Amino acid sequence: MTESRAVEFTGSNGTRISGRLEVPDGDPVAYALFCSCFTCGKDFLASVKVSRALAGASIATLRFDFAGIGQSEGDFEHTNFSTDLADTIAAAEFLREHYAAPKLIVGHSLGGAVAIAAANEIDECAAVATIAAPYDAWHVTRNFDEALDAIRKDGRAEVELGGRTFTIAEKFVDDLKDQPQPKRIDALDAALLVMHSPTDDVVGIENARMIHDRAEHSKSFVSLEGATHYLTEGVDAEYAASIIAAWASRYF
Repeated sequence: MTESRAVEFTGSNGTRISGRLEVPDGDPVAYALFCSCFTCGKDFLASVKVSRALAGASIATLRFDFAGIGQSEGDFEHTNFSTDLADTIAAAEFLREHYAAPKLIVGHSLGGAVAIAAANEIDECAAVATIAAPYDAWHVTRNFDEALDAIRKDGRAEVELGGRTFTIAEKFVDDLKDQPQPKRIDALDAALLVMHSPTDDVVGIENARMIHDRAEHSKSFVSLEGATHYLTEGVDAEYAASIIAAWASRYF
């Protein structure tokens, strides 16, 4: 049995960040953070399934909405990769202050890039697991590349992502260009697990190869054969979580 606790903490620019802490029955062996995919949030299927499965393996896991997403405060138009990174570091500080600092960071899709970046800023982090992550943050613009000209011309544009409409600002795009993601992979001082589906049609499998090849040891790769990018089948999310829990346990 696990317990899901609603929590709040202060994130980037003083915004109130909403999260849920999945806690195991008994003392956790470690605490973890889960960084959700672009625009997905803490209540996205993969976020919930992976976090709860990790808690079932005695790893207490905090999933949260980045600023401007879900129940967190903030205007999405005024957020970017850097604010997501700041929210993740704030989430780690919340755990450090109230429970224990996270030893594991898991990131899904763009959240995987955030997880790698955050690991370089969180001294206690011993392991990072990415699921369907891009090699660099700029990759996310493929979700709205037809709007890039309008964003450059007008400073912003409305785009439809996952059936919802979001305003993408030019500063969001500029911030993506400024992210030194390859250097962050070079500097990673934590064990790395790269998980990816060979048939991912959103973030191609070549991204996993580039991340894995660039990283120093200790590193591992696991194929999520047959899974979609968003892990839309709950069994795929649970499988990923079981692998992460078994792999990460040696680093705790």
